[in-house]
Amino acid sequence: MVRADMDKKLLMKISIGAAWIDGVIQQEERQLLRKIATENDLDGDPEIKKLLSEIVAVKPEECYNWLERYLGENPTKEDYQALLAQISALIYSDGDVDTREAKLIAKLQLADPYNEPPKSIFDKLLIKIQKVYRQAVQEQV
Repeated sequence: MVRADMDKKLLMKISIGAAWIDGVIQQEERQLLRKIATENDLDGDPEIKKLLSEIVAVKPEECYNWLERYLGENPTKEDYQALLAQISALIYSDGDVDTREAKLIAKLQLADPYNEPPKSIFDKLLIKIQKVYRQAVQEQV
């Protein structure tokens, strides 16, 4: 299977898991999932068909495991944006955001590869000390 196809399938699985994160798939989520599966030619995939059948619920842990696998160590901006867009559309599709869905979105936002982590007071102090030191060295030269 080509990498792009594997990513599409994994993104689809994450989306299905996200729909289950609050314990039930809403009608709007179900319709969006089927549309996404069709658009990505995944509606015939046996694993995706089984997940879409809703016979067995996807556990949150499984969804988070898929999420970690999809993002990997160094997610690309494109992979991250595709994930965030699809999950956000799914979560907001029914007009009701459960706290478990909000936690998933928050976790996704923390995984943004282009967000710098917030600096602690120690980090800010260290930066100021470095600036003062550089100025002092420049004045000496």
